[in-house]
Amino acid sequence: MADHLIPYLKEMGYTHVEFLPLTEHPLEMSWGYQVTGFFAPTSRFGTPHDFMYLIDKLHQAGIGVILDLVLSHFPKDEYGLYNFDGVPEYEYSDPFKAEHKGWGTMVFDYGKGSVRSFLMSVACFWIENYHIDGLRLDAVASMLYLDYCREDGEWRPNVFGGNYNLEAVDFLKQLNKTVLTKYPGTMMIAEESTSFPMITMPPDLGGLGFHFKWNMGWMNDMLAYIKVDPFFRKGSHNKLTFGIAYAYKENYILPFSHDEVVHGKCSMVSKMHGSYQDKFRALKALYAFQYAHPGKKLNFMGNEIAQFIEWNYLRPIDWFLLDYDTHRDMQAYVKKLNHLYLEHPCFYELDNTYDGFKWLVVDDNVQNVVAFYREDANGDRVVAIVNFCDVTRDPYPFGVPDKGKYQVIMDSNGVGGESDKVFETEDIPMHGQDQSIKIKLEGNSALYLKLIKEE
Repeated sequence: MADHLIPYLKEMGYTHVEFLPLTEHPLEMSWGYQVTGFFAPTSRFGTPHDFMYLIDKLHQAGIGVILDLVLSHFPKDEYGLYNFDGVPEYEYSDPFKAEHKGWGTMVFDYGKGSVRSFLMSVACFWIENYHIDGLRLDAVASMLYLDYCREDGEWRPNVFGGNYNLEAVDFLKQLNKTVLTKYPGTMMIAEESTSFPMITMPPDLGGLGFHFKWNMGWMNDMLAYIKVDPFFRKGSHNKLTFGIAYAYKENYILPFSHDEVVHGKCSMVSKMHGSYQDKFRALKALYAFQYAHPGKKLNFMGNEIAQFIEWNYLRPIDWFLLDYDTHRDMQAYVKKLNHLYLEHPCFYELDNTYDGFKWLVVDDNVQNVVAFYREDANGDRVVAIVNFCDVTRDPYPFGVPDKGKYQVIMDSNGVGGESDKVFETEDIPMHGQDQSIKIKLEGNSALYLKLIKEE
């Protein structure tokens, strides 16, 4: 796999690869999220040394490796941890805590010292022996809440009368402190779907100590927005803009993950409205918004070639689609976005401060247009404007922060995102700015513009 995967990642401009759980598991339908062998790479894909070889090659190519790790539950298979010595040993003995009935799995007893030691050893094992650069903990919300997927009468409040699992909260703090003390620089990522506070704040300040949190709210809002017919999107405009209201409360990753392209949710391109051509244009506009929005970016495999069918763990990605111009152009476009992201620090440098982002057009809900700029520590800016409607706006005037000529560095409707357009500002104040420009803003399109600095 290394011989095929690594050159592709380098060419496309990816910085990291994240693997779904590779710990040994009995049921392939669980995609690895129901684990029985916490210290074993699954034998489906080769030997432990094969996995080490892959990671070593990725590191030589400068690509980081993140591994999904499941410390939130485990299945009831007899050869696993369930009733290990005939009675609950790793799971809670309290029936109000012991089981996630929705998954048919057992919950670890986070208050028991031996279990906490076991789980921390699992995390340290993968970092120390396989040189994993980051761990993404799955289903953290199911650990944090006593009433997670439980009806009234199926759970008991904690000693303070609340619904937090205080033992799990304390365990996660201890886990992150342990990992980050022993292995400085390791990324700890939480897939946490609620508004639990301070996920990415240090434990010493009352936080859980993760580096990043998946922004499930942003993802759900964006996918809900694009499902609405463009004619009616003016009533859902807040779903585009609300993410900024809390974008700096945590260190976020913006995910379009495996969970969003399975179980009848449709592939990313199939979620889009309109004709065949409209779907590709709309998906490009969505990706442009994702890349320019504050937060790190994550896209599941197949999203970059606009695969039409949902992901199926039994079959590979439909690489044959690259024989078709539209899919090949989508791949070139994602490659362009990746490399632009790497070339312009404004897209990532001030991700955790309001100084790195400013709205230019925030309230044009009737035309489904938003515009903003991202800024880096040196004051360099890139302006992004996105039209989420299939109607072309010509001309579309909007305010910009600086006087001069703006080069379009990315046009989503150009081949592979390329463009040679240049626009010059006018002394017409607009959108709180002293300068403005007029552009032809095509339907379902996005532009990135950068000021041409005179020598």
